Amino acid sequence: MLEFSFIFVKITVMKKDLVSKIFFAAVWSCVIFAIGTPAYADMRDIEASLLNRDYIRAQKLAEDVLAAHPKDPVGQKAQYYIGLSQLRQAQYQGALESFNKIKNEKLGSQLRERVYLGLFDAYYLLEEYPQADATLQELLKEGDKPEAVSLVYFKLAKVNMKLARWGQATDCLEKIVRSFPNSLEVPAAKQLLDEKHYFAVQVGAFVERRLAEALVDELKQKEEYAYIIESLDSQNRKFYRVRVGQLAMLKDAQALKNRLAKFGYPAQIYP
Repeated sequence: MLEFSFIFVKITVMKKDLVSKIFFAAVWSCVIFAIGTPAYADMRDIEASLLNRDYIRAQKLAEDVLAAHPKDPVGQKAQYYIGLSQLRQAQYQGALESFNKIKNEKLGSQLRERVYLGLFDAYYLLEEYPQADATLQELLKEGDKPEAVSLVYFKLAKVNMKLARWGQATDCLEKIVRSFPNSLEVPAAKQLLDEKHYFAVQVGAFVERRLAEALVDELKQKEEYAYIIESLDSQNRKFYRVRVGQLAMLKDAQALKNRLAKFGYPAQIYP
């Protein structure tokens, strides 16, 4: 009987010890989870907010992650997302500053490429085309070959057009069509290859030709040189672009754009 009691007590102690170990293991797992994962959970929240176009929330979440991880790769990615959120909110100067904060840090190849593309977009949208071009040239010179190489060539083509370097732009576009025939940039590259080598200001695009013709008539009454360009979208649907002017110099196109914008037209320089 005494021996049985001893065995019972021993088994009970072993069970308690096992339960204690399981309990502490569970608690420790919770602590590790709580300490180690919130940045990544927030990253998913940031990415979800960007996909949902909630850029204000995305920026706030990214700023919180950066505050918690100012000196590590998580913080670098958060800084990139701050810049991207600012870019999407048309805060181009702020985006430029955010991207430049990590541009010269040691970054993973994928993040580095994204930062450079973000810098390009900010410069391009600020109409600082020489700086935009230099950014992509730097990306191509340093490090590994970009993952989104067809996108890089497309952006190079666009900025070369803004700088009236038509031959270089054509080379980039033809390289996309020839070397990356399945890339997303091919339809737009083919459209740009059809562009004439001068600047124009586009003020509308319509599925119905009669609407385009009405806008052309309206612009001609204002003594503007307006005309229609027929185009096909990626699904081969025809639409009609209304453009004004055929200008050799970008500065003249910018002046025309500003004048048309004052009339309330959604003016955009092409190419």
